[in-house]
Amino acid sequence: MRDYTSMWQTQAQPVPFRWPQIRAKLAEVPATAWALFVVAVAIATASVVGGVPQASNPAAEQLGSELATLAAENHDLRSEIELKTLEVERLGQIQAFSGEFRIPADRAMLVYDIALAEDVNPELAFNLVRVESGFRRTAVSSAGAIGYTQVRPSTARWLDPTVETRDLFDPEINLHLGFRYFRYLLDEYNGDTRLALLAYNRGPGRVGGLLRSGIDPANGYAKAVLGE
Repeated sequence: MRDYTSMWQTQAQPVPFRWPQIRAKLAEVPATAWALFVVAVAIATASVVGGVPQASNPAAEQLGSELATLAAENHDLRSEIELKTLEVERLGQIQAFSGEFRIPADRAMLVYDIALAEDVNPELAFNLVRVESGFRRTAVSSAGAIGYTQVRPSTARWLDPTVETRDLFDPEINLHLGFRYFRYLLDEYNGDTRLALLAYNRGPGRVGGLLRSGIDPANGYAKAVLGE
């Protein structure tokens, strides 16, 4: 009977690979496909026939090693691309808001990022600031409301007892507190944007009293913010 095992061991020789030339083409294959292929290669090179382990093929082992490395590199590259894509989308949104509201990009970036941090829709946040202060950091109302979001010192201290009145002229602090208060009102009114805006403008006590009396608290403010 012919000894096929001996013949395989004798004839199995490393096969030269032109890996650099084909690497670019292989990189187009999804990492998941490579992972499956690596498993297949591992099974093929470590298979057992009749209970006797077969001789390994150095060329196949080299290919398996290269594919495993490439799969890891592809995964890292894809993750990096996804992050870069998200950043490009973010900057695109900021640029769009900067143009729409005619404000510097750095100011638009501040409003955008803080709105997301406080779980407020960015478009709604920009319109709220537009109506409240016209994006004027030093705006002060006759009622004593201050800054971009026209936060009253009493409301600010309720949200954060460490805040002082002068802090409300700081755009970052002001935006955080104003958007946080609006988020609170949204939750209080079960996500009803119109009522939350009216409460932001007129006060939740006043709006609640009108609603209990069967009176619509609308005063034009919500429509101005929502662009209706």
